[in-house]
Amino acid sequence: MGPISELSKFHRGLRAIRTIAVPNLASPLVRFALVLAVLACLLAKAEDAPAVDIPNADLLQVSLEDLGRIKVTTVSRRSESLSSAPAAIYVIRPEDIRRSGINSIPELFRTVPGMEVAQANSHQWAITVRGFNSIFANKLLVLMDGRSIYTPTFSGVYWEETDTVLEDIDRIEVIRGPGAALWGANAVNGVINIMTRPANETQGTLISGGGGAEERGFGTVRYGGQLGTNVYFRVYGKYSNRDEFTLTDGRAAGDAWWRSQGGFRLDWYPSEANTATLQGDYYYGEMDGQVFRLSSSPFGVFAVCA
Repeated sequence: MGPISELSKFHRGLRAIRTIAVPNLASPLVRFALVLAVLACLLAKAEDAPAVDIPNADLLQVSLEDLGRIKVTTVSRRSESLSSAPAAIYVIRPEDIRRSGINSIPELFRTVPGMEVAQANSHQWAITVRGFNSIFANKLLVLMDGRSIYTPTFSGVYWEETDTVLEDIDRIEVIRGPGAALWGANAVNGVINIMTRPANETQGTLISGGGGAEERGFGTVRYGGQLGTNVYFRVYGKYSNRDEFTLTDGRAAGDAWWRSQGGFRLDWYPSEANTATLQGDYYYGEMDGQVFRLSSSPFGVFAVCA
């Protein structure tokens, strides 16, 4: 083979190198792939870092890495970062509650992707995950500070009595998916874990209230104090009055109601590694002359060891 043919092959090789396809960075598909790669790197880095409590600040000022490190405990019954939790979990934080303007726990779940929330009348709610929704839905486990609050009557939840001071909520973790292996039979379709702040973080006096056309009046009073060196407490009272609904034909539904609720929490820290908590709530309400008194959550005493 002569030098001319060798030179010809060399030029053809150069042309082939020059014509290799280079990805068009302006292509939407390429940009999407690059974004996914960056996110994967950030999340992988977040998984290696320990879970942290992010202060109740504007979440827009928090980095993507820190958002992936939000601490959750419901998935595995231990503290872990949100990005490494092996479940579809959504966290409602105090900043979300404050910005929403919502004043009841059932309405908060309207902001959770994948949850079905319906208000049956002025005071009853139907809340579930994965369909089959009704006021008697019983495939969703609801916890308040680690206590199961379902009623033994039908293994469901009386959402009208599931309430607390919204300013005292530390976070709400919602798992959309089976959790019965860890939490028992009621967690077939999911788990809702409502966690409130300890009493030493709610010191002082809080007063809030409002009213309107449908919500005729509502108010909250809460006071937190200290008993001794390592004992903290808080007490609260709530009241709300709601007008009756209007039916599609214009008639009144006759379901106007009012309710009052009170409760307390006592935290004792005998040592740095141990905490003892005593808490309880009481609920009273009337709807069109029907009176019902229900204990919102039985007194619970439990110890937490780090």
